[in-house]
Parts: sequence; C-alpha cells; structure tokens
Amino acid sequence: MYNILVTGSYGQLGSEIRGLAESYPQHQFFFTGVETLDITDQNAISLFVQGNKITAIINCAAYTAVDKAESEPKLADKINNLSVQYLAETAKVYNCKFIHISTDYVFDGNSYKPYEEINKPNPQSVYGNTKLAGEQALQRINPENCIIIRTSWVYSTFGNNFVKTMLRLGQEKDEINVVADQFGTPTYARDLAHAILQIVPQIENKATVIYHYTNEGTCSWAGFAIEIFKMADISCKVNRITTIEYPTPAKRPANSVLNKKKIKAHFGISIPNWEDGLKRMLGAHIR
Repeated sequence: MYNILVTGSYGQLGSEIRGLAESYPQHQFFFTGVETLDITDQNAISLFVQGNKITAIINCAAYTAVDKAESEPKLADKINNLSVQYLAETAKVYNCKFIHISTDYVFDGNSYKPYEEINKPNPQSVYGNTKLAGEQALQRINPENCIIIRTSWVYSTFGNNFVKTMLRLGQEKDEINVVADQFGTPTYARDLAHAILQIVPQIENKATVIYHYTNEGTCSWAGFAIEIFKMADISCKVNRITTIEYPTPAKRPANSVLNKKKIKAHFGISIPNWEDGLKRMLGAHIR
C-alpha cells in the first residue's frame, strides 16, 4: 500500500487518476490543487508529505499554456522547474517514490525517427525550456525511486484540449484550417493514468530514469482532426495547412513522435493505439 500524493489533480491527467483511484483500493490517494497545496512553497510540501505519511508522489502539475509561456517565462519556470526542485528535495528527504510528467517539447522536432530517451533535448520554446529545466533539476537532486515520463498531445474528457476544441469548432463551422506538417502521437490521459498506477509499485532505481509514454501510432494535427470528426460523425471539412500559414508565439516541434520501447520492456505494460484511445474518450464524452 502507498500513500500517494497527486499534484495538479484537477487537470487532465490528474482528473483521470482521480477517476481510477477506486480501482486501486490498496492505495490511499491525496489529491491536491493550488487551493490545497502550493507546490511553489517548499515548506508547505514538506509539511504535507510528513503530515500525511506520503510514500509516493505523482507530479501532474504544470504550466502548459505553451504560447502564453512566451510572455510569462518566470511563472512558467516557477511551476515547471522550481516546484519540481522542491518536490524532488522533499521526496529525497522522506524517501518517497516520485513520478514526474514531462513533455515531447524538450526536443526540437528535427529528427526523422521517433525520439528515444537517450536523444539530446533541444527545446525551442519557453515551455519546453522550463520543462527541461525541471527534468535537469530532478536529475541533479536525484532522489531514489524517481522517474520522468515524457508524453505528448494529451487529451481527456476533462479540461481544455484539442479534441474538445475540434468538437466545438466542428459544430460551429463548415470547414476549418489545421496544421498538417507537425507530427506526433495523441495520448488519451486515461491510458497514461492507467500506466502510471501500474508502474508505481514497480519503481526501484537508484538514479533518476527517463521513459517515454504516448499511445501507439502517428498522425498530424490535421489527421487527428479528421479522425475526430469521423468518429463523432461531424460533417466539417479539414483544410490542411502548413506551420508557416498558422504562426504562433511558441515554436512547435515538426516531429515529436516518441519511442516507447523502454517503458514497455521495463514495466511490462501494453499501450493502446491512439485511434482506440480517441474512440473510448469520445464515447465517454459524448454519451
């Protein structure tokens, strides 16, 4: 049995873990948000962990507004880097297992092959840089039984995400423009939540280890949108456009497909295809 602290528990991934908690009655969960635990306050974290006898931490909290981060670098760094340092230092003091969620945006997207954990990061945005800084802080502090899981293109029935935006726009418009030259893998947050809860009891390592987890398969944002409309039976035309035609404050990686061989081999987990995840998410969202 573990006493598990889940930070950012009202975001997409945290909400999915909350939804799965009753399926793991052997654990006691402590779900927190900004109102119940300020993770930018090291003393508050320490008191919470000590007072609740926490034995595992899952850090789902993050500053994820990719474009807004370009104009709020200090706030993004405070949440994506400084708070990770505080959580890692606390995990080390109290000997907690620690799972930290990171992102494909630590890569520049110039690779023609799926990124492996050993590939050198080269973030191109404030968001990517602050997430990488959080990873590096973890590796520097290096608590035992700590892992980093990089993921990508996360969506859920909870919160705001690409799938929900497409469903709304598909009902409002006859056609939309979607970028077709950025490739990655959509990740259903519920599948990632399942994987995390399967992994927790298996974590046993002296130095921080990085893993990649997304659903299986690859698509572009335009391909993702087309599949959303197809599954939701929405008649909305998707016009494929280039990144140049859709400028944004933050630069996105052109190819951020992640290689999942390491996490599958080490923890023995199976990973569903992204279309399967989308089908299940839409079934839960639309019904």
